[in-house]
Amino acid sequence: MGVLPPQIILTTLNAKYIHASLGLRYLLANLARHGGDDLRARAVLREFTLARPTQDVVDSLLSELGTSDQVQIVGFGVYIWNVTATTEVIRRLKQARPQLLIVIGGPEVSYEYETQEIFRLADHLVTGWGDVSFAKLCRSLIHGPKPLMKVHVGEQPALAEIVMPYAEYSSDDLAHRLLYVEASRGCPFKCEFCLSSLDKTAWAFDLDGFLAELDGLYKRGARNFKFVDRTFNLKIEASARILEFFLERLSPGLFLHFEVIPDQLPDRLKDQIARFPEGVLQFEIGIQSFDEQVQKTISRRQDNARTEANVRWLVEHSHAHLHTDLIFGLPGETLAGFAHGFDRLYKLAPHEIQLGVLKRLRGTPIVRHTTAFQMNYGGAPPYTILSNSTIDTDDMQAFVRLARYWDLIANSGRFKTTLPILLSGSSAFAGFQRLSEWLWRSTRSTTGLTPEQLTDAIFDYACTQIGLAPADIRISLSADYQVSGARGNPKCLRGGIERNLPKAKLRQLAQRQARHRDSAATDTSHRTTSTN
Repeated sequence: MGVLPPQIILTTLNAKYIHASLGLRYLLANLARHGGDDLRARAVLREFTLARPTQDVVDSLLSELGTSDQVQIVGFGVYIWNVTATTEVIRRLKQARPQLLIVIGGPEVSYEYETQEIFRLADHLVTGWGDVSFAKLCRSLIHGPKPLMKVHVGEQPALAEIVMPYAEYSSDDLAHRLLYVEASRGCPFKCEFCLSSLDKTAWAFDLDGFLAELDGLYKRGARNFKFVDRTFNLKIEASARILEFFLERLSPGLFLHFEVIPDQLPDRLKDQIARFPEGVLQFEIGIQSFDEQVQKTISRRQDNARTEANVRWLVEHSHAHLHTDLIFGLPGETLAGFAHGFDRLYKLAPHEIQLGVLKRLRGTPIVRHTTAFQMNYGGAPPYTILSNSTIDTDDMQAFVRLARYWDLIANSGRFKTTLPILLSGSSAFAGFQRLSEWLWRSTRSTTGLTPEQLTDAIFDYACTQIGLAPADIRISLSADYQVSGARGNPKCLRGGIERNLPKAKLRQLAQRQARHRDSAATDTSHRTTSTN
């Protein structure tokens, strides 16, 4: 007797293989609890990546569904990054198997769904929380009575009623993928660009039960944990217990990612953070903007002085790797204002500064500023801001290019010695803005640039635009190139790559070139202010 095909397939298109869908694992785990029968036994989870050709995804799903007279359901997790590709997958599935029942859910289709093509193609939509509601809908579709409505508003149960999803992580997941976990859901803050602003508060899972789940994962070999809590350090007692849990289990390969509130870091947490060795902690720190009026406009509460002090402490007294975030295009913020905030953050020396561009996520309150600030967004995902009352289209496009170059040069970590030399004038943002403009004129591309091409381009820029001595800039670029692990052969370094260059010599070179750059920046600073 052959194996029966599944009645329910839960699926999504992840951005990369390393990502494992936490939401779908919640749905899968809760199929076993909410009802009289065990739908979990009839369900499978199948994840794909956006790189997979659309027809391959469709063929794989159809092959697993096989031919069956039973009701069969495919549930899709839909997000801003995969809605376009998912729409086409669903279109082809319905063309090949019209009787197949398609259920969609996720943040991209929980709001403003009426005009979306994916909503038209689907049979049912579960908005918001789906843990309990998806299971109830599947039972109605399989056993009856058939639901009359297409849209099902997700029921928000008490967290204690939700089955934890962590047993659904496979051994392969534990070995090769980031494991997403959450100690709490929701957010008490009201930043209007974020969907979490719609939450009434934050809800915490039972901490003893959650830590028991983490212990189970750890004992199975899990070492990569990415917490999706919007505010990990909101409740200090819970945060401290979680950190202590991992301090007691320090082992090779352990990696922890947390999103932290920047202005809330009491001494108790600092003491624990300082005990973690290098390579274990990674903190996502959303600064977004230092402009107090902009913060007020978007309903963001943030103590800027405490934020600066905490970031400085983390840089100087911990081994945590810091990803700090700024958002460009917020209502009321000018290019000059953003530049000032960037410089303020750059001086704190976080490991990465993520330069995001504002997106109008469906359902977020940021839409209330559309008229007053002439907010013009793109009509297709990811609905990026194109212009507003303080930033025109040209400046917005220039910033998008700048952000891409910043990722390639700064956030990549490939130019740690050279970058401070290039940005050593009175404004780091102005210095990188000039480099970005020159790179665009020279290459007309922000993608496909190899480390060798970037190295040669930076060498040309430093020599021809700033006036640095070729021999000096070769030393810093050579050091950076060696550390990066690249094995190519940039033109500017051929025959001249320095080996084992003393750190003291690099520091002296940086100081000497910084003084040169300070004087050169005085002559070119008008180029920045004229565009603000």
